[in-house]
Amino acid sequence: MFKKSVLTGAALLLIGCLTACGATANSQPAGGQSAGGPAQSQPVAAAKTEVVIAIDSEPESGFDPTVGWGHGATPLIQSTLVAYTPDRQFENDLATGYTLSDDGLEWRFTLRQDAFFTDGTPVTAADVAFTFVTAKASRSTLDLTGLLSCEAVGDTEVVFTLAKPASTFLHTLATIGIVPQHAYDENYGSAPIGSGPWKLVQWHRGEQVILEANEDYYGTAPAIKKATLVFMDETAAFAAAQAGQVDVALTSATLATQAISGMRLQAVTTLDNRGITLPTTPATGQTTDSGHPVGNNVTCHLAIRQALATGIDRAQIAQDALNGYADPAYSENDGMPWNNPAVQIETDAEKARQLLADAGWADTDGDGVVEKGGLQAAFTCIYPAGDSVRQAVAMAAAQQARALGIAITVEGVSWNELSQRMFSDAVLMGWGSSNPMTSYYLYHSTGALQDDYYNPEGYQNPTADAYLDAALNATTPEAANAQWQLAQWNGETGTAMQGDCPWVWLVNVQHLYYVRGGLDIGAQQLHPHGASWPLLQNLEDWTWS
Repeated sequence: MFKKSVLTGAALLLIGCLTACGATANSQPAGGQSAGGPAQSQPVAAAKTEVVIAIDSEPESGFDPTVGWGHGATPLIQSTLVAYTPDRQFENDLATGYTLSDDGLEWRFTLRQDAFFTDGTPVTAADVAFTFVTAKASRSTLDLTGLLSCEAVGDTEVVFTLAKPASTFLHTLATIGIVPQHAYDENYGSAPIGSGPWKLVQWHRGEQVILEANEDYYGTAPAIKKATLVFMDETAAFAAAQAGQVDVALTSATLATQAISGMRLQAVTTLDNRGITLPTTPATGQTTDSGHPVGNNVTCHLAIRQALATGIDRAQIAQDALNGYADPAYSENDGMPWNNPAVQIETDAEKARQLLADAGWADTDGDGVVEKGGLQAAFTCIYPAGDSVRQAVAMAAAQQARALGIAITVEGVSWNELSQRMFSDAVLMGWGSSNPMTSYYLYHSTGALQDDYYNPEGYQNPTADAYLDAALNATTPEAANAQWQLAQWNGETGTAMQGDCPWVWLVNVQHLYYVRGGLDIGAQQLHPHGASWPLLQNLEDWTWS
């Protein structure tokens, strides 16, 4: 959905000009002497109302929610029917309420009547219906195949009809911004009109986006009146922060050890996880539909997978690989309401060695690697070359694994090669989603070995499938959460590491930002995968002191 973009020389010059002309958030009325002579009095500095933010990506297809913009986060420019609270519950946004039929198939929403697009046109049920019909037809990053219809009933009521119950539907509604039917065309993504707290007033592709507060927003108007989002990689962002040209700069764990005058380092807790996928079936000559080899004769052994999960010290990996800017990870959804607290396990290297010994793995030749039936506990873990974080995490995990008697060779490969080898090799993967549907995709047997990144390890468990299906078919988030948790661990089996352990979860990387003194970026929600746009989910709450 996003692409990296190094800031061009023109954009750097533009920032420099903005700074020199006093147009950035750092500018203040000058005190002291003026060009005409000594000042007679010191004026009171006006409150800052602008901010310049360095982020590392921009939406390839523009700011159009029907083709991907805002999915998994807050679309900023457009409103949504419902919104996330900081603790990932739901609250009304455009909607004032909804009802759900007993069979879980019909969702009926009523709309507020004080919402207007920035061209002055009221937001109606017809706009909502148009948005979802258009989004489904686009076949973009959001799966709306289960939506049979979306129809307006008058101006203030909209009815969604689903093919089957979907407890995750509110999550879908919380991330699809509503577009105006009357002003939508193929160029909408470049010059969007919305009813959210922000207006897009300028977009120089590859350089920057300028947002202004929507003063007619039906909610609380942002205290920040202008936000300039400059696209640059972490190295360029660090240099711009040092030069005082930006107020917020995304940074990495390796750069974050350096102090920048006038700025603080702010770490945000995430569920942006890194872990190792481990093929759960032996190599028998089977291939995927595309002909890629399936299975691994070492990782198919549960004792190998569980020994790694139990014996690896996640806190030590966070310290060694990421300078401490990470937290231990135990699942794909740590900290979410649907996560089972029982998935957290204690590091115990001796227990890990005992698991191996009990399963018949022993170092009989004294080379430090256990073997069983002539098979050494040795395999390759691949990661996308150029990703220094994944490389560092994989290397740290491999070092600890060797102390358990398991030899892991770490290898960087292209994404193309990774997509072909991930069904037979372990992979240092990254996930992190605020939607529990991710758990369904990661573990349900219908997704196993389907030439995508969700279940390349070929994991299948009928008991987990039943819980996942029950979670998806539940009619309330509370009922669904109970089933998601049982799919992870019911006391005997599940997707968790003390269960079938198709993943060895390692760390949730912290998202790191240099933030100008005096700027409050509000209470950040738990960030999903990706460090740029999740930061801005609460941009309307940011303030200068």
